[in-house]
Amino acid sequence: MGIYINPSARSFEMALNSEIFIDKSGLIKETNKCINTLQRYMCVSRPRRFGKSMAMDMLSAYYERNINTENLFGNLEISQDQSYKKHLNQYDVLKINMQDFLSAAHCVDDMLKMLSNDIIKDFSLEYSEVNFRDENNLMRVMQDVYAATGRPFVILIDEWDCLFREYTQDKDAQKKYLDFLRGWLKDKDYIALAYMTGILPIKKYGSHSALNMFTEYSMTDMGALAEYFGFTDDEVKKLCARYEMDFDEARAWYNGYKLVSHSRYGTKTYSMYSPKSVVEAMLKHKFGTYWNQTETYEALKVYIQMNMDGLKDAVIKMLAGESIMINTGTFANDMTSFATKDDVLTLLVHLGYLTYDSENELIAIPNREVSKEYINAISTMDWTEVTKSVQASQKLLEALWNMDSKSVAEGIDQVHDEISILQYNDENSLSCIINLAFYFAKEYYTIIRELPTGKGFADVCFIPRVKHLDKPAVVIELKWDRDVLGAIAQIKNKQYVSALEDYKGNLLLAGINYNKKTKKHECVIEKWEL
Repeated sequence: MGIYINPSARSFEMALNSEIFIDKSGLIKETNKCINTLQRYMCVSRPRRFGKSMAMDMLSAYYERNINTENLFGNLEISQDQSYKKHLNQYDVLKINMQDFLSAAHCVDDMLKMLSNDIIKDFSLEYSEVNFRDENNLMRVMQDVYAATGRPFVILIDEWDCLFREYTQDKDAQKKYLDFLRGWLKDKDYIALAYMTGILPIKKYGSHSALNMFTEYSMTDMGALAEYFGFTDDEVKKLCARYEMDFDEARAWYNGYKLVSHSRYGTKTYSMYSPKSVVEAMLKHKFGTYWNQTETYEALKVYIQMNMDGLKDAVIKMLAGESIMINTGTFANDMTSFATKDDVLTLLVHLGYLTYDSENELIAIPNREVSKEYINAISTMDWTEVTKSVQASQKLLEALWNMDSKSVAEGIDQVHDEISILQYNDENSLSCIINLAFYFAKEYYTIIRELPTGKGFADVCFIPRVKHLDKPAVVIELKWDRDVLGAIAQIKNKQYVSALEDYKGNLLLAGINYNKKTKKHECVIEKWEL
């Protein structure tokens, strides 16, 4: 047993012993499909807090040949797969965390030298009977070991992209690092499986990817690994039942990452949760923001305050609950090379600050926890108009509850005047302003736009979550330079309230119109009693 060669299974044992353990061993079924094939190179990128290291510990414990870990996996999902016995404890495993070497080095040359020397030292202890032709060359050493034993390696590399996150401007260092990885890994018979994890997809330079032998699984294209990128609805529902926590609240706080898996069996969509945050909420028995335990809003602030054309508009629209069309194809897979706003937004997808709908090429802010990080970041920037609108949204919501139509209209006027950068020429733009004006409503409601109900679609519906059933449900109909009373009449005539029958006696109808002539909003609010 070495530090890097065939390490112990202690890390995975600790995960199994934890109060909350979610079985993601189905991932092994997917890696087993790739092992000893031309598809044996896998690069899995996902944000912090999404279980990358735990997955790495699990793979190491499963494949390592020096220990018997059947007792760890016998009750897990993978034990039911036909490939389970074939690959269990059959390989020499090399497991490294690149961040450890980068943190201990002064430059990329020192890092790569230290990495090679430390791994070779492990090899010399583990395979003392092997005669190395060049004991200073990592690739030659591994070739010699493979020739002597006939056993290919499972190579596990965590934080593979750390150099790109810390040496953001040093192109020479990045190229040296990529060239090292390519020389070490590409087309090597001694590799049974190379599995890398990080936050960023593989860096491109020139016209080709430096490591084009890897199949990438990322937040923009998860492939067959989608269900292993976070917690699923069913998994969180079971945790909420176990810890007597409200599932609707958990979904509002931590859900929202839409991941799509394509396979020969069809397409499946997963609605994923941030694992770290769910675990913290269950153990502390309190919903809240746990994002800043591993990231701070300062990291987000760096990117959303960039002076990229249309970037500010996009962020404001997403805060209002809208989805934005994006082109992810120009992203250079680093943290500095931004040609357009879409490149910045694509990076935020990989960092977990946005969710990406790959089928429709749309991005959105996934949940309340992440939305609060945007508000924290914006509150320290010069986006004072957005901060004011969000701060005023609580009073606006109270005015709605009190059926104070005059105050509601004036409050929306104020938001419209302050957020003047948004084009304002139809009901869609009016809807954006309404949702931003009522930002605070997310504390109590699931907000649905274009809810199918009755004989049409209600423009905006506020549906109270289980914990807040004392609050009234709300149906809002929007009009653009029309009769505001006609908005209320439309709600009734088209029976928009039919989908909200459970809220009879606690249901508000609101009609909101923008008058082009006066450039003011008009509002009528009624209570639906029938």
